Amino acid sequence: MSKTESLVIQITSDSYGSNSEGLGENLMKAYIYALTETTPRPTTILFINKGAFLTAKNSSVLDSLRQLKAEGTEILTCGTCINFFSLSDTPEVGAVTNMYTIVEKMNNANNAVVI
Repeated sequence: MSKTESLVIQITSDSYGSNSEGLGENLMKAYIYALTETTPRPTTILFINKGAFLTAKNSSVLDSLRQLKAEGTEILTCGTCINFFSLSDTPEVGAVTNMYTIVEKMNNANNAVVI
């Protein structure tokens, strides 16, 4: 991926899929881990709605997210979502963002994926 290209992934849940909660949590963990092992790496990962739980304390994906961040992926969590779910004010990895930035990141991405 060239420097002008970007891959933005928006994660809207703490589970991948909707039929089995336990399976969905395992699939999400596997998906985020797979992002650390494949290329291109996402430019930005946006966590909104229940996806905000993935950047919070005790999340099972924090190690993978920290690795992605260390390798240059921007990790952003919706501040409104953090407040709504009464999560800690600061995510364990990445930064807090707002809807304007989320819209900007999605609009300017060469490739955007919503999960």
